[in-house]
Parts: sequence; structure tokens; C-alpha cells
Amino acid sequence: MFEYPPKSVSAELEDAVRQRAASKVEEALALPNKEERNQALSALRESVTAELQEDESFTEHLDEVSTVMKRLEKETMRKQIIERGERIDGRGLDDIRPISSDVGILPRTHGSALFTRGQTQALCVTTLGTIRDEQRIDSIDVREETSKSFMLHYNFPSFSVGEVRPFRGPGRREIGHGMLAERALQPLLPAYDDFPYTIRVVSDILESNGSSSMATVCGGSLSLMDAGVPLRTPCAGVAMGLVKEGDSVAILTDILGIEDALGDMDFKVAGTSKGITAIQMDIKTDGLSLDTMREALERARKGRLHILDVMQQTLGAPRSEMSQYAPRIMTIQINPEKIGEVIGPKGKTIRSIQEQTGAQINIEDSGVVTVSSVSGEAAERAREMIEAIVEEPEVGRIYEGVVKNTTTFGAFVEIIPGTEGLCHISELEEGRTENTEDVVQPGDVVQVKLLAIDERGRLKLSRRAAMTGS
Repeated sequence: MFEYPPKSVSAELEDAVRQRAASKVEEALALPNKEERNQALSALRESVTAELQEDESFTEHLDEVSTVMKRLEKETMRKQIIERGERIDGRGLDDIRPISSDVGILPRTHGSALFTRGQTQALCVTTLGTIRDEQRIDSIDVREETSKSFMLHYNFPSFSVGEVRPFRGPGRREIGHGMLAERALQPLLPAYDDFPYTIRVVSDILESNGSSSMATVCGGSLSLMDAGVPLRTPCAGVAMGLVKEGDSVAILTDILGIEDALGDMDFKVAGTSKGITAIQMDIKTDGLSLDTMREALERARKGRLHILDVMQQTLGAPRSEMSQYAPRIMTIQINPEKIGEVIGPKGKTIRSIQEQTGAQINIEDSGVVTVSSVSGEAAERAREMIEAIVEEPEVGRIYEGVVKNTTTFGAFVEIIPGTEGLCHISELEEGRTENTEDVVQPGDVVQVKLLAIDERGRLKLSRRAAMTGS
């Protein structure tokens, strides 16, 4: 492994900075609030620089003050952890920062959650869509275009860490953290056949002081359950840290941003009460022993269970009903040979159903028809119209049909859209009928019973049988 040599610093300058700042760095690091701590360190750095400016021997090396101050911060923090088992915010090695969570805070969304751990806060929103909302993936790795029905997007605005910078597209951090959280939640989602929705979770980090990706896992899990997605079980995540000095090793639970920057490990572990669903590790040492890994995973398990207990108090299981604004989706399996009839010439039939009901209809080559609508009644009406088109005539059943044409020997009645049968003049009513038009006229709505279907597929109907119930 290639190691960059440490930045060279004037020995005289380093001694001068340490004499002036060592004790004050320890005092600044003891401040529990991140902003206060950063402001105190910044003020100390400016004070030391201003004091050294008065000595001409240091004039050419003042830009090295920041380097020495960073070393002091790192040494002080690590020494405190190794020797006293205390962290800069006053916690013990295994202590987790205070946690709070809430769900349903955005009433117009399908599901929402606000998860806060210490000074890290994630606002997660779940949106449910139809098959048309799936992400299309055209990759060089596969020959055919694929799609994914679950997406998690992570946003890390500059204000979350007290900075101001242009708001551009997602960078390495956003993509990596989003993929980690997505991988953690993916195994817990229901099978697509059981829950045929496209699911998108967006996590906006409102404040960050370490482990925002794991806050996304926790908030994402809560928002999914708030949206009524039947997760198999809730999911949480925690970031583990490490400080190693010689043979002395200290494992940290729920690390701060500064413990990540000045420590030796950032080990993110996400999962349920029964196991791990995703991990990611960044290390700055030559390696970790097996015993250290075992200990880190065991402490991560205990931390994860603690977080899950807190989440349980907010929302312990998926909601039984989805938001009134979420689409209602139902699927129908039809005979693939009937697909053309549902679509109609140049799409006329399917467009007509969508316009009349307001529902969206998608048909796959296998004959699976997906009907989606915000209104459950609209989806049900569209389903009935589709089933009427693809319905197969059933002998012995009474249908309500429209008289399409009359002849001297009877009337042709459409009992299913596109399916007509002959009601012979002798089957129009009891007794003898001289003229068909004496009983029915074109356009009349009548009830007829399907008596038989001959070998040529012709339908034999009877109005008399429908009237008498015979």
C-alpha cells in the first residue's frame, strides 16, 4: 500500500504552536456541540497565527499552523479515547446519541419519516408508482434492457454541514450512500407479484454529523412502512469506528464526523433484528484482526437492536392502508390471444377505457394487465370493462345484451362486446311470433340466456328462457 509522506513542518514552528495551543485544543474538543467546537478551534487557530506573526522567524511558515493544529486535534482525541475511554461529546465507547423519529409529517406524500440521531437528521419520503414509473436500465453489462422497481436517492445539500456551495448533480458521496441504503432495504421488500408498485425513496439530509447513510436506512424503513409497503421487518443501521494505537484498540459505536475523519475505521452495518442486509467499510490501518471484527459486529448488533427499539415506538409495523393519494393497482390475467381486442384498432379501445375511467392500463405480452388509478372505484370499473371484452361466453348464463339487428328468422344480440348470438324467432317469447320486430327492435336492451355454442362457434340465445327461468 502506497503511503503519502506527512507534510513537512518547521520543528520550531511546531513547538511554538504546541506550547500555545495544546491545552486549549483539549478544551475546545470537549465542547459537545459540533458548531461550537468548530468555532472554538477556528478561533484558536486564528489566535495562534496572529501571535506568531509578531515573530519574524515564523513569518514564512504561518501557513503550516493549520497542519500542526490538525495533528494536535487528532492526537488529543485519540489519546482521550485510548487512555480514558471517553469521547469528545462525553459519551462512552458504546453509547448511541439520542434518537427521535416521526412519521407522516408530510401529509400529501405517500409516506414520510424524519429520523434524527444526535446532530444527524434525514427526511425520507416514499412515493408509490406504477409499472410505467420503473427505471429503465440500458447497460453495457447486459444485452437486453432491464428495469428496476425500487430506487433510493440520497441528497446531501451543503447546508447540512453549514457550508455554502453550488447545488449540482449527485456526486460520488450521494451515489455511494444511496446505493448502500438501497441495498440495505431491498431484501426486505415484498415480491413484486404481491405488491406490484414501483417504489422510490428520497432521503434529504437536513443536518449531518456522521453516519447520514445509516440515518437514511432508518428513515427509509419508517417511510416505507408509513406508506403501507409490507416490509418483512424494520431495518436500521449504525456506523462503527476504531482508534488503534500500538496494541491498544478502542471500538466506537455510532461515530461522529470528527471520529470518522481522525479515526481508523468507518464500518457501516445495516440490518434487522435477525441479521445484516448491507455493510460498508473504510479503514486507514494496515488491517484488522478477526477478534476486532467479531467485536465490532457484536457491538453493531447491540446498537442496531437499540435503534430498532426506538423506531418500534414510532411505528412498529407497516400501515394496513395506503395513503389516499397513492395509486391503487390491480392485475388481471387474460388470454394472450385477446390482447388485440383489449387494445383495439390503433389503440382505440384501450384509450376509450382510460378516458372513461381515468385509470392507467398496461398490458404485457404474457397477458398480464395492470390497472392503476388513485381512485379504487375507477380501477374497478376499468377492470370490469376489460373483463367484459375478454370474457368467454358461458353456456347456461343469462346476459344483458343489445339487439344489433333483426331478421325474419330472429334477432342478433351482442351479449359481450364484439360477441353476438342469434335469438331465433321461436325463442323470443312464449307462443308463436309472426314478426321479430313485434317483440324487439334494434337498439333494445334485452336479457337472453345462452343455450348452446355449436362446433362453428355460433351462439344460440333465448329470450323466452331468460324470462321464464327455464
